[in-house]
This record gives sequence, C-alpha cells and structure tokens, in this order.
Amino acid sequence: MNKELKITSNRVMKILLIIAGWFFVSLGVIGIFLPVMPTTIFLIIAAACFARSSEKFYNWLITNKYLGKFIRNYREHRGMPLRAKIIAILMLNIAIGYSAIFAVTLLWVKILLFGIAIGVTIYLISLKTISSEAIKEDFQES
Repeated sequence: MNKELKITSNRVMKILLIIAGWFFVSLGVIGIFLPVMPTTIFLIIAAACFARSSEKFYNWLITNKYLGKFIRNYREHRGMPLRAKIIAILMLNIAIGYSAIFAVTLLWVKILLFGIAIGVTIYLISLKTISSEAIKEDFQES
C-alpha cells in the first residue's frame, strides 16, 4: 500500500469520503471549463478524500492524464496562485454558505459545513502564494 494513503477502516466514513471525493472531482472538472471556478483545490480535496477511502480512486486521480497534472503541480510548488486562492475561498464559502443556510435543516450538519468552510479557508490562506508564471511554464512543458 502507498505510504501516502491512510485508508479508514470505518465503512460509513469510507463511503462518505468516496462520495465527497467524487463530488470534488466533479467540481474540479467543472472548474477546468468555468474560469470563475477553481480546479486545483477541488482536486486536492478529492485526492485527500480518496487517500483516506480508496487506493484505487486515489491512484486513478493522481495518475489521470488530465486531472493528475493539477495535483502534481500543487505538490511541486507547495502553493497556489493568489487569484486561485481568492476564487477557491469565495466559491467554497458561497457553496457551503448557501447549502448550510438554504438546503440543510439539521443543525449539526450546518455546524459541520461551517466548520469545514472555516478549516479549508484557513488552510488555503496558509498556503504559499506562487506566481502564475511558474504554473504556466510547468503546463507548457507537459
């Protein structure tokens, strides 16, 4: 087993993480085509979900011809461009905020959603900000 993977033994958690992983892969794919949607952060979150739930899905994502380069680029630079950070934080908080306010009725789920939003926002802010030129050079080489 890959040393990066820490697959949970809790069956329910594994299923939830797989569902969340595919949800974030979907958002990442949408982000490729929509300039206002981030791609990299959603794919990183998906990879994190799969790293804790499914070795098969994790390996598929990081070796994928199209999606894997976003994750590899993040790993190599250990950061994100400022524009990508801002868009990611805005989209994350809009989506979770909308869900928590309008779509979810259970208080504990609302609290969980807001906790996730706060945690991911803090994480994104703490990432190193890298220049967009470094990213463009890497994508032109691949």
